[in-house]
Amino acid sequence: MFNSSNGLVQIVLSGLFFPLFFQAAFLSFAWGEFDPLMVMLLKRIFLLLPVMAIILGCWVTIACLITVIFRQNRQHFIIALFVTWWDMGKSVVSFWGGILKFVFNFLVALMGLFKIILLGIWSLIQEIIFMPFRLIGNVGKNVVSSGVPWIAFFLTIFWCLLEAVIFTYVTTPLVVDTFSNITGEQLSASFVRIPLFIFLLFIVLGSYAVLSTMVEVVKNKNISAIIGIGVIETVTLFVEVVFLYREFVDSLVPWFAQYSQNFELGIFWTLAIAGFVWFGVRSLSWFLFASHGTPALMAIIQGKGLKVAGANGTSAPKILNISSEFMQKIKQDMEWIENKSEDLLASFILPPLQVVASAINFCTLLITSKHLFELPFRTINDIKKSTVLIESLSVAEKKSKKS
Repeated sequence: MFNSSNGLVQIVLSGLFFPLFFQAAFLSFAWGEFDPLMVMLLKRIFLLLPVMAIILGCWVTIACLITVIFRQNRQHFIIALFVTWWDMGKSVVSFWGGILKFVFNFLVALMGLFKIILLGIWSLIQEIIFMPFRLIGNVGKNVVSSGVPWIAFFLTIFWCLLEAVIFTYVTTPLVVDTFSNITGEQLSASFVRIPLFIFLLFIVLGSYAVLSTMVEVVKNKNISAIIGIGVIETVTLFVEVVFLYREFVDSLVPWFAQYSQNFELGIFWTLAIAGFVWFGVRSLSWFLFASHGTPALMAIIQGKGLKVAGANGTSAPKILNISSEFMQKIKQDMEWIENKSEDLLASFILPPLQVVASAINFCTLLITSKHLFELPFRTINDIKKSTVLIESLSVAEKKSKKS
């Protein structure tokens, strides 16, 4: 087309379509189709977008220069055109620097993430190692500060189990002989011990329950209830002394006989010593822990529930929890990851968007004589929403019409 024209027309056409002389070569060079793979990737990353923006700017500049003939404020428009090219140059340089900045930030973020993972694993190992000690401390704190007498509660259960074990061991021969005489078959001790232990455990627990009820009715001064519970307590005393504590005293007779030649304890002194043992055991255990542990145990059995609270009426401390230092470390790491991800996103998208925005500014300058974007972009917040951009163009258009 240029060769077929005469000299003047050829010069005019060459000026109007001068990008045709180099745009194909520029695009071919930036595309790097026949280059080695690494060179091709580097060209497409660093050169392709700037080359396309520059070519677009050249074409739009030609259109802008043509419209200068009938535009108002030509001097201001020409200056704005030069400023647009200046913004284009800064955007290209910022694009190249932004790529290097993104690579640097990415490497720093990887190193920081690797550090967080290592320290997190080490902190988790420490949490696992020290968790038993923290568990013991929290259990102790819960037991001490709770409104429920947990120490008395567990001591009461332990004492009942201990009494049941002792009486099971003492009374097993008597129970085996009794059932063997009834059934006519010789029963093994191992067959009898488990059900006998459960039975005796219920008897011991019931003994403390009756004693607790006796104390309550005495406090309330309920005469009829006192008489009724007194009868029940007497029966309980008789059953435990005759069937349990008597056997315990009988097991001690050989020890008494070692210190006398003709030793006969007799039924009276056997039952008397058994009664004193019962009274002593019940008194010591009751005043030490059972007076507080038995009501809590009865509340659980009766389904009334326990009101577990701290010393100041607050909720009881958690038994299993993670240390505050570990949770604070996780929180700080999450904040660091969030901030670093925003920085990486900004360093990734801002450099190419600067070049695109500079190219768009050429088009808006041609149409409205105004720049749409204010360059350079410092942060992601500088990239305005589409609605804000459209409103800004509408306001600029109204101002131009008024002027």
